[in-house]
Amino acid sequence: MGPFEPLVVLGIDPGSLVTGYGVVRAVGLEVAVIACGAVRPRPGRVAERLVELYERVRGLIAEFAPDEVAVEEPFTRVNARSAFVLGKAQAAAVLAAAHAGLPVFEYTPAAVKQAVTSYGRSDKAQVQEMVRLQLGLAAAPQPPDAADALAVALCHVAGRRTRALVSAHRARGAPGPRATTGR
Repeated sequence: MGPFEPLVVLGIDPGSLVTGYGVVRAVGLEVAVIACGAVRPRPGRVAERLVELYERVRGLIAEFAPDEVAVEEPFTRVNARSAFVLGKAQAAAVLAAAHAGLPVFEYTPAAVKQAVTSYGRSDKAQVQEMVRLQLGLAAAPQPPDAADALAVALCHVAGRRTRALVSAHRARGAPGPRATTGR
């Protein structure tokens, strides 16, 4: 798949209680929202919530037929216990995509923020606003977890385009950038 062929990406922002999802379709340089929202497993034991999260992500994959899945990695500076629980939610989402035979790409929170806002330490409000602007939406996606998931999908689309363009450039045997001495 080339950098400008149609591509449907399912972005996932895993959480222990709320997991955001965002589905985008990229065609050329245009990116449009297909759907976004949040999965809120019923209260219960962690194992039961993870099974429900897995099943709901499988349902999203069946409904929207994404070509690729992009998942945000847990933010580990909160505390070890929170990171461990978030890692379990991430694993459930990754497993659902892998069982569907889809390629999965993982991004750090800083990489997502950098790709969407050009600043790796942006706050949630800045991310929401840039997602709104980039996707031409009248209002920021709600809940915030959905905006975060759309940001993950946007990060993947941008990174994919860049990687494909660099590969095409190299395949043509074009020389790389030249260093200048400033003289």
